[in-house]
Amino acid sequence: MSLLLQLTPEDDVAILRREVSEGEQLSPEVIALERIPAGHKTLVRDLPSGAQVHKYGQVIGLTTRAVRAGEHLHTANLEFLDGGAGASASIGGGSLLALPDGLRRTFLGYHRQDGRVGTRNSIAVLTTVNCSAGVARAIARKTDDAVREESGGRVDGVVALTHGTGCGMANSGPGWDILRRTLTGYARHPNIGGLIVVGLGCEVNEMSGVLNDLDLSPEIPIVSYTIQDAGGTAAAVAKGVGVVRDMAATLALQERRETDVSELILGLQCGGSDGWSGLTANPALGVASDLLVAAGGTSILGETPEIYGAEVLLMRRAVSEQVSQDLRDRIEWWREYTASMGTTLDGNPSPGNKAGGITTILEKSLGAVAKAGHSPLSAVVGYGEPVPRPGLVFMDTPGYDPVSVTGMVAGGANVLCFTTGRGSVLGSRPAPTMKLATNRHLARTMADDIDIDCSGIVEEGTDVAEIGRRIYDRLLEVASGEPTRSEELGAGQEEIVPWQIGAVL
Repeated sequence: MSLLLQLTPEDDVAILRREVSEGEQLSPEVIALERIPAGHKTLVRDLPSGAQVHKYGQVIGLTTRAVRAGEHLHTANLEFLDGGAGASASIGGGSLLALPDGLRRTFLGYHRQDGRVGTRNSIAVLTTVNCSAGVARAIARKTDDAVREESGGRVDGVVALTHGTGCGMANSGPGWDILRRTLTGYARHPNIGGLIVVGLGCEVNEMSGVLNDLDLSPEIPIVSYTIQDAGGTAAAVAKGVGVVRDMAATLALQERRETDVSELILGLQCGGSDGWSGLTANPALGVASDLLVAAGGTSILGETPEIYGAEVLLMRRAVSEQVSQDLRDRIEWWREYTASMGTTLDGNPSPGNKAGGITTILEKSLGAVAKAGHSPLSAVVGYGEPVPRPGLVFMDTPGYDPVSVTGMVAGGANVLCFTTGRGSVLGSRPAPTMKLATNRHLARTMADDIDIDCSGIVEEGTDVAEIGRRIYDRLLEVASGEPTRSEELGAGQEEIVPWQIGAVL
């Protein structure tokens, strides 16, 4: 295999398959002029200062000085080019994937009376306010493993749904709306078989208001109380433990039933991205997403700051001019929002992203949108809003992983796939999360956290479609109850982090 991976003939850059030393022959035309790490970029042709640099056939930035072929192209000589959502986008460019023969079309799920289907059957302890978070976590800690073992796996444990607000906040406006929408989305989630709501007793986010919003499926048991009324922390924990025991005995009688794959809502997330993300795990996940959508299911793409610069690729796939405009509006909101905070969207790539070979947000975004495959974009929704089905839906979320995943789960995602190049330990209960490694090194060094290694696409020349089919098949196994690596490790109790953009008073 060549040392250089050039994605399109128009690209000015190529990616190094392995670390190279100064003087190594990279191709007949290019010699390495310095040490360059694996997954990082070099130019394949000389460029002057101020030249546009192309990767994936798209602009990823401008050179800050003259750069020669064989040099390491990164933060010292490549800068962000702020283009916004100005490019025109003719709609209708997406298409449904032709389903291969023999594709599995069912999974085993928990059927709720309101028509929705869960991939897990958990008991949730939901808090109205941060002040009751300690009680909720104590209840979960004392019962989680026990109810799972005693039910023979028919109850998928107890998850504490805590958050950091609910008291010193404005009782109207976007922050309030997001919190209430998120709590309602989690409480009504099809993966929740029983619900306990715990408050303190004097918070702005009052218990009565939360309960009025819930509209649970008729068979879901719910018990609510405040710490103050229960008689303090110890009494509130003891009460919750007793309620969990009673609920678990009922939930253990429920059984999974065969379900059409159209009942799956898949959240697409990436975190700790590297230079391989846009070449391996993300496009492979895009294939799995396309298979799911073509079979009648739903996928959610989010992380608005991480599609910046690549949004036009999604807008061209919109099913209507309104959907295209909705996405453009969200991008413009983020440009204004970041500017009001004294920064730009190019502040998104993390130190880990850059260490892995990603230089600008434009480069990161072009790799990130690959998770959405090639399906038509059917809708754009706000953070934590119920997701319309079926199809590929974009949800407006921050790029920060726990916050983004929280919005997707609140919107209805009953399973998630998370691609990572640097490594992640996110779990996101009550929705199981499969983690996909972009590179071989990560898959080996963090093997306990990784469900599927996608590195063979670059390392061995494995077809992207083959890995994508593997992800799809594993997705249905997980939806049917097979545990993910994060579930085996007990991760996922800390990942409900509602987006906080409102006033704290």
